[in-house]
Amino acid sequence: MIIMTSVEAQNRFGQLLDTAQREPVAITRHGRPTAFIVSPQEMNELLDARRQRSNAVSELEAWSAQARKNASPEAASLTVEEVNRLVHETR
Repeated sequence: MIIMTSVEAQNRFGQLLDTAQREPVAITRHGRPTAFIVSPQEMNELLDARRQRSNAVSELEAWSAQARKNASPEAASLTVEEVNRLVHETR
């Protein structure tokens, strides 16, 4: 990743845009990253990954809620330690 100060980004904006098409560019101010410039393709990939993660979390939450609903009273009363012990015993 290329790192560029905010002053360099202002003075070489055209070059910044060209560089961002090839790889992400971090813009710093006072030595700390303040922004990242990425190509539209990379941005779409990041947004797709975010959507997939969000969908996976939603699906996991739905599965977890259904599992809690379907659990027998005995299973629902198990602690994490007991579940771990049972899993290790079956291995």
